[in-house]
Amino acid sequence: MNTCLFRTTLIVAVLAMLSLASPLSAQQTAPAAQPAPALSQPAPTAAPSASPAQAPAPPATVLAASAPAAPDPSATAADGGASALKSTVAALRELSPWSMFLSADALVKAVMIGLAFASLVTWTIFIAKLIELSLVQRKLRAALGKIGDARSLAEAQFALGAKDSVLSSLLAAAMREARLSAGISSDAGIKERAASSFAEIVRAEARRIRLGMGLLATIGATSPFVGLFGTVWGIMNSFIGISKSQTTNLAVVAPGIAEALLATAFGLVAAIPAVIIYNHFARVTKGYLELVARSSGAAARLLSRDLDRTHVGGPHSRAAE
Repeated sequence: MNTCLFRTTLIVAVLAMLSLASPLSAQQTAPAAQPAPALSQPAPTAAPSASPAQAPAPPATVLAASAPAAPDPSATAADGGASALKSTVAALRELSPWSMFLSADALVKAVMIGLAFASLVTWTIFIAKLIELSLVQRKLRAALGKIGDARSLAEAQFALGAKDSVLSSLLAAAMREARLSAGISSDAGIKERAASSFAEIVRAEARRIRLGMGLLATIGATSPFVGLFGTVWGIMNSFIGISKSQTTNLAVVAPGIAEALLATAFGLVAAIPAVIIYNHFARVTKGYLELVARSSGAAARLLSRDLDRTHVGGPHSRAAE
């Protein structure tokens, strides 16, 4: 009986101690679950009788306060898009003709320089031939007007004076042939030889006035193909660069292709004005050569009059009198 009573008393005491220990443990864990105080407020001082488990954890509080704020994903994406847009705009601004020329291949640069020089030659010929043709046409028309009323080769030469023109050369050739053929009664032979001299003078004048036209025709015919050669070479180098970089991004491919197409643009800039200028001067030259032909006819007519006058004043006419 005593043993059973002791056991019962011991069990009741243990249960009582357990029931008293449960509230104490709940009170000890409650301060740890509370949120950490702000840095600006002083931490509460622990009671001297509190156990180490009841004291607050300052390392966790300091780490939570000093930890950097997490970056905002939307702000990061916006900044990345803005920087990408700025880089794209900068890249587009860099694709100017001068920058593309500087970054082009050496052979493509040589093609562009050659085509630019050809364009310079074209415009130089245009200015020079425009001045030359306008002057010679005006001079020849004025000379034809002066000899319109002349009755002989000597009178025509006197009207022209010492001016150097194709008409003066024709008149001088006619007088030389008449002087060399003095004493020959065949007028047809004299006129035939004079016509041969006139034809040589006209051909020489045509060659002189067409000087530079062949160069214009060459530039107009070959410049597009030279520019196309530079384009093919540049695109070939672009594809080689694509294979090395192993990317087909348009931002990587576009500059090389743009540099290659710039050579074609240079070719067209050199060819189109050359063709237009050549066709213009072909028409103007044709009109000038028609004036030269008129001058040749005028010289032939004056020679024929002089030959007829020699027969009128010759021995046959005196015998008839």
